[in-house]
Amino acid sequence: MLSPLSSMRVIETAKHDMALNAKARECSLTKQDGKGYGFFLRIEKDVLGHLIRSVESGSTADKAGLKDGDRVLKVNGVNVDDTEHTKVVGMIQDSGTSVTLTVLDEVSYLNSKKNQENLSENKAPPGEAALPKPRLCYLVKDKGSFGFSLKTQKGTKGFYLDVLATDGVAAKAGVKQGDRIIEVNGKNVEYLSYDDLVKQVKESGDSVMFLVVDKETSDYFHKEKKKITAHEATPHLLPSPPRTVDLEKAADGYGFFLRQEKNRKAMFLVGHFIVDIEQKSSAYKAGLKDYDRIVAVNGESVEIFEHEQVVEAIQKGNSKTSLLISNKVTDEIYAKVNAQYRKGGYFQNGYKWYSNPGKINIP
Repeated sequence: MLSPLSSMRVIETAKHDMALNAKARECSLTKQDGKGYGFFLRIEKDVLGHLIRSVESGSTADKAGLKDGDRVLKVNGVNVDDTEHTKVVGMIQDSGTSVTLTVLDEVSYLNSKKNQENLSENKAPPGEAALPKPRLCYLVKDKGSFGFSLKTQKGTKGFYLDVLATDGVAAKAGVKQGDRIIEVNGKNVEYLSYDDLVKQVKESGDSVMFLVVDKETSDYFHKEKKKITAHEATPHLLPSPPRTVDLEKAADGYGFFLRQEKNRKAMFLVGHFIVDIEQKSSAYKAGLKDYDRIVAVNGESVEIFEHEQVVEAIQKGNSKTSLLISNKVTDEIYAKVNAQYRKGGYFQNGYKWYSNPGKINIP
């Protein structure tokens, strides 16, 4: 599951984004093998904004909810409405195999401009966006390879990544030529021997999480005398990010059951899961899936809540509620950032039900 710090960071980002504009949408896209996102980003003469055009039916962009004429307000949380178009394109390309776009439909965007509303109110504080940050990169083997080699640099500590192919696994995950490895699956490897580092990567199996820095970021943290950790990193390159789902209650409720699961032996909380989604219900239309896990309700983390507390938090929203959702794939990816979360048996056993305290319909 998400670590407390990771989940709080995601929750704060979600709350921050909701303040931008009630009609703004956050669309998370992940490239499929050998394919792009399935849309064009353009600027047009006498037309304001960065426009989404030519969304391919069935593509990642289509499934994420992008519409022709949408305007891109943010790329991975950074406001771009007033940014040069070529730079916005570059930001999306540099994001690797996944990107999160905050968009506004054409009518709302043009009305906001007409009324001189501030679409940049959610911009990062001055200087924050420019600060160098470590990067979390999640690699999944392709044809038995991660797509990189290791090298050392004379007079420096640690190991550096040498990207083998521009379109290889490592490059698509956001690894850059010459990046230095700080952590592998949440464990610091700066002082390991070459053999021990290779062993850790091999033991990771078909996927691995790297915390890496380029020279600029390394120099910055050294100058500031700050330790480089995953909590300082940008997670925007990670695939399958937690997603925010807004629900509006129908006459017969939201249309799902909530189920709490615990580890029977250790009796620690595994999570609160959505199950038995009713066809054509609010939950179904919003894209919720069976066994989605609720991380937060209306901006408040519920990972350590008991079952009744989560139900109460949802009911407090009256006719509307906003859920921050994770799933098995997301949890497994974030577990590689925080290796300690794998020790309790949850990730070793997937979504096996240890106990069944029952399920409650959400009225």
